[in-house]
Amino acid sequence: MQVDPLSSTLSALADPTRRAIIARLATGEATVNELAEPFDMSLPAISKHLKVLERAKLISRGRNAQWRPCRLEPEPLKALDNWLEEYRQLWDRRLDRLEDYLATLQAKDETKEDE
Repeated sequence: MQVDPLSSTLSALADPTRRAIIARLATGEATVNELAEPFDMSLPAISKHLKVLERAKLISRGRNAQWRPCRLEPEPLKALDNWLEEYRQLWDRRLDRLEDYLATLQAKDETKEDE
C-alpha cells in the first residue's frame, strides 16, 4: 500500500527525536555520529530514525569516501507548509471576523455608557 507523501511527512515528524534531527540538519549536513551525539540512544536506534526520515524523503544521505553525510531535503516540508497555509488562511479569516464582532460589541457597550 502506497502512502501519500503528506502522510509520510507527518508520520515521520510525529516523533520528537526525528524532529530534533531535522532541526539539526537545518543547520547543515551531519554524519550519523554527529546526529546521535545529543541523544541517549544507540547508533542502531538513530539509524532507524534516519531510515524513517529517508523513506519520507525528508533527508538524503550522500557518499564521500567513508563519510556518509545526511542532508535535509526541503521539498516535503514545503509541501507540508503549502497544505498548512490553507488552514492558516482559514483561521486568519475566522479570527478577523471574531475581531470585527468584538469591536461591534465594544462599540455597542460604549454607546450604552454614553446614554
